[in-house]
Amino acid sequence: MSDQTDARPAPEQVTAFQSDFELVRREIAKAVVGHREIVDGVVICLFAGGHALLEGVPGLGKTLLVRSLSEALQLQFNRIQFTPDLMPADVTGTTIVIEGDTGRDFQFRKGPIFSQIVLADEINRATPKTQSSLLEAMQERSVTVGGTTHQLERPFFVMATQNPIEQEGTYPLPEAQLDRFFFKLEVGYSTREELAEILDRTTTGYQAQINPVLDGERIKAHQATVRSVGIEEKIQDFAVRMVLATHPEGQFAPPIVNRFLRFGASPRAAQTLVLGGKVMAMLDGRNHVSTDDIKAIALPALRHRCLLNFEGEAEGISTDEVVTNIVDTLPA
Repeated sequence: MSDQTDARPAPEQVTAFQSDFELVRREIAKAVVGHREIVDGVVICLFAGGHALLEGVPGLGKTLLVRSLSEALQLQFNRIQFTPDLMPADVTGTTIVIEGDTGRDFQFRKGPIFSQIVLADEINRATPKTQSSLLEAMQERSVTVGGTTHQLERPFFVMATQNPIEQEGTYPLPEAQLDRFFFKLEVGYSTREELAEILDRTTTGYQAQINPVLDGERIKAHQATVRSVGIEEKIQDFAVRMVLATHPEGQFAPPIVNRFLRFGASPRAAQTLVLGGKVMAMLDGRNHVSTDDIKAIALPALRHRCLLNFEGEAEGISTDEVVTNIVDTLPA
């Protein structure tokens, strides 16, 4: 395997990427207080061409963040509120019969998935059948209804939210669905200062004016630039070994993995580490990936792709602890 050194991004492309990333970050900050890591994680997913899963208790601003991002981008936006009675056709669309002068005609009516930014709100409240209607759209960027495949307009970006504490009336996402999310971002509580700022904004008549700063063509150009960032063979091998380290009884698995994990990450995790690392490199002004770039996004890239065994659940171990151990102990 040769090092990917040809056609690396020019310095002006890297600078333009940094500038546009900061523009989007600044517009979102007009509405969202704090959560810098979460905001960055969502925008990284966008520029890497992946999808984001946001998990956190109600009221932390997950939906506001997604709405703010959609307002900062000149893209079509749809929100789908997932509920137990939501049907797959309510997401993808359905074929309807229209009575005309020449008789009956069948016409496909598009569902809300036909948008460029889709907010799947409280995705774990829908049944597995409805959740699976997102699978093809997220992976293939297309929807098949009645034997006909309909392409989705690019860039296509799904952001899903879920509540981790209300188990009654929820359906946990299966591993195949989780694996299709580029990052899983855990939204935590705000600090004392951030809560004060939230009150100042929400109880005084403050209205955030978010301006659209990027369009679809610009985003697609940045996505193409990200993929041209160079990565040396030894750095790529570091990402590969990090994924293999999540496999119990594997060659690179540390003791904590052998003890507490049932299954490890899939090849998609390696793709995520490399693409996410390329975005991190450009944010740092470089056109090549380092091991620190891979380490920086290991948690959101791997935490939802590792499955604890019975002992891990009984001991109260989190997948974050396992991934952090891998990052700390894996030789560079």
